[in-house]
Amino acid sequence: MVGSHLVDTLSAGGLSPDCIVGTYFKPTTDISEIADKATLSELDVRYSAPLQDLILRLRPTTIFHLAAQSYPTVSWQRPEETIQTNVQGTVHLFESIRSVRRLDPNYDPVVVVACSSAEYGASLTPANTPVKEHVELLPLHPYGVSKVGQDLLAYQYHANDGIRTIRARIFNTTGPRKTGDVLSDFTRRAVDIESGRETSLRVGNLETRRGITDVRDLVSALLLLAEKGEWGQCYNICGRYDYRIGDLIPMIEQVIGIKLKVQIDPALLRPSDEPVIFGDASRLIERTGWAQQIRIEQTIEDMITYWRQKSVRSIFH
Repeated sequence: MVGSHLVDTLSAGGLSPDCIVGTYFKPTTDISEIADKATLSELDVRYSAPLQDLILRLRPTTIFHLAAQSYPTVSWQRPEETIQTNVQGTVHLFESIRSVRRLDPNYDPVVVVACSSAEYGASLTPANTPVKEHVELLPLHPYGVSKVGQDLLAYQYHANDGIRTIRARIFNTTGPRKTGDVLSDFTRRAVDIESGRETSLRVGNLETRRGITDVRDLVSALLLLAEKGEWGQCYNICGRYDYRIGDLIPMIEQVIGIKLKVQIDPALLRPSDEPVIFGDASRLIERTGWAQQIRIEQTIEDMITYWRQKSVRSIFH
């Protein structure tokens, strides 16, 4: 999802599809929406040879390492796959760069690694938030552990090999095309209720608080970090406000004009759930001048519009 919006932004900035290369594996979004804006190829980062071949052949100057099993709930069900994709896949990327450097010592790409607020885990307490980058990393699920691995690998390859890495600790991010997070689930189900396909809004824990950033603001931050970030450093990317999850529902109701019937679904409750996930992005702002542009009300409206359009297309296809 993040990659698709990154492609949108790069394409709108004038880069041709030949200059933008995207890889995918079992995508959770409809990549046909960006197919004419980038050169897309299937690639599973768990296997080193195809990735090494890609880096050797193309020698990209800037790499946004977004490939991941990115759902905490899935990581409880498939912890091995999560570790293999996120940790082993990151090793394969950096070893591919080292391999090219043995042939071409001047190869010096910038690598922005998509790390996560999930690394903070138990450190995300009300007393500690908005959390700063120096706080102890205490992840609470296999996904969080895998992201700590990615983060520290990026630091290690910078410290030992001089690879120009940036560690982007991304907090809750959503927007059109997003699937599997609370706001995408809420907005999609609200559209289903609006159209009569569902009768109630199934929810999990409504008391948690999340700092939520629009994906288009996230993309802006990633691009600025690639240009202006300090190599080897970590940066929180988080919006200015945190929201109680239950308070998002009235915002959705305002857009669709319907009062939603809310139903707690035990399947949506996690074994452990950080009470608050909210980060201090001052290091990012001071280094790059990044500013959050898109209000959550706009994000919700755009997501509902997207799901409505997808619903209409599915009916006609």
